[in-house]
Amino acid sequence: MSENHPQALNEASHNRRDFIKTSAGAAVAAGALSATITQGAGIPADKKIKIGFIGTGGRGTGAAAQALSADDNMELHAVADVFQEQIDNSLTTLSKNAKFKDKVQVPKERQFVGIDAYQRVIDSGVDLVILTTTPGFRPQHLKAAVEAGKHIFTEKPMAVDAAGVKSCMDTVALSKTKPIAMVAGFCWRYHPARRAAYAQVLEEGLIGDITGVYATYYSGWSKPHIDPSERRPGESDIEWQIRNWYNYSWLGGGGLVEQAIHSVDKIGWVMGDQSPISCRSVGGLQVPQLAGNIFDHIHASYEYPNNVWCHLGQRKTPGCIGENADYIVGTKGKLIIGKGKDPFIEDHSGKVIWKWRKPRKNAGEQNMYQVEHNELFASIRSGNFINDGDRMIHSTMMGIMARISAYSGQSVTWDQALNSGEDLGPDQPAWGDSFKPGPVPRPGTIKDKLVYNYKDA
Repeated sequence: MSENHPQALNEASHNRRDFIKTSAGAAVAAGALSATITQGAGIPADKKIKIGFIGTGGRGTGAAAQALSADDNMELHAVADVFQEQIDNSLTTLSKNAKFKDKVQVPKERQFVGIDAYQRVIDSGVDLVILTTTPGFRPQHLKAAVEAGKHIFTEKPMAVDAAGVKSCMDTVALSKTKPIAMVAGFCWRYHPARRAAYAQVLEEGLIGDITGVYATYYSGWSKPHIDPSERRPGESDIEWQIRNWYNYSWLGGGGLVEQAIHSVDKIGWVMGDQSPISCRSVGGLQVPQLAGNIFDHIHASYEYPNNVWCHLGQRKTPGCIGENADYIVGTKGKLIIGKGKDPFIEDHSGKVIWKWRKPRKNAGEQNMYQVEHNELFASIRSGNFINDGDRMIHSTMMGIMARISAYSGQSVTWDQALNSGEDLGPDQPAWGDSFKPGPVPRPGTIKDKLVYNYKDA
């Protein structure tokens, strides 16, 4: 596989079980497709690992807590956000945890505020950075961290548009030349039960050849729209949109790219991280938005070789059915994950032929968010550096591909999506800048190109 071009996955063998078996480590291979290991000098156990934390919202604070729980000899050294109150809330939450009493060491002079604050954290002497800002800034932050040779935990997605993906491709290629670890927030690949279930499918062939996938990500609003009447006097476009980031494509990517990307990643995982041939999506806006320009529902259909189709239904609308599940169908049976049950496999007569068995109560089952940090920090100590780069940008591009299809109303190939020229946000946004992202897309109205590049409008 090309180190910096996910298209090369199209040239891989379509026999996914054989592909997995060529990787080192059986169960781990099923959860680490396309991950690479870079050898280097690890950080010895008696040397403190200093953590820089960029983007201190709720998910970021959770990631920081998991990082601080993954190793005994570390400290939170510097933080950055565009809002001081976010920093204050996060540090207060972390400091209340008795386990972190001596690990949270962030004086005021290492609390950085502003759009450029990420660079000051990277330059503060940290060994590792946690990248958990709004996704629109991820390519820029990822590039800076890799160039500086920092170990990285980066939340999903890695970009919100094709331009961002191409930047990340170059960054990942560079990361492989450096002795650094990079773990992505595609947490299901670190989930013990999912790893075991996918191993049964991809390594053992328990359901036979895969014939289709149906994944769901149906939920209510977790990030409600902010009424434009709440915009503060003198607040710039950039500040207002960052406060309301989820609802703007250039900052959040939309519901499919920002949240349902987990389901996209699981489709990519079970399909051996091959690039889809094409994607056909439908979607729209059912509940009128107060501000923003995203759809609240999309159904994506990915075409793979041998007439295999993988479907994803995504919706964020209150009062509707909620479900986060995966139905993976093969010639011998199907794997069902979700629906309030542990993963199980049944044959086509309905007989259960495998189910996940939890560890004994006293052994415990580790939270997937904690597992990803445990494995990240173990790799940093050992010098066997995990690099999730290829698969994380591939899954991100799959999500963007589906959104491009939904917004344009067109069937989109992998090459068309990757080379679409989609570039949604301002090049170098400053806090006081004006920027008008444009309206909610109307499928079928783009005649000469696939994407809405609002900054060119």
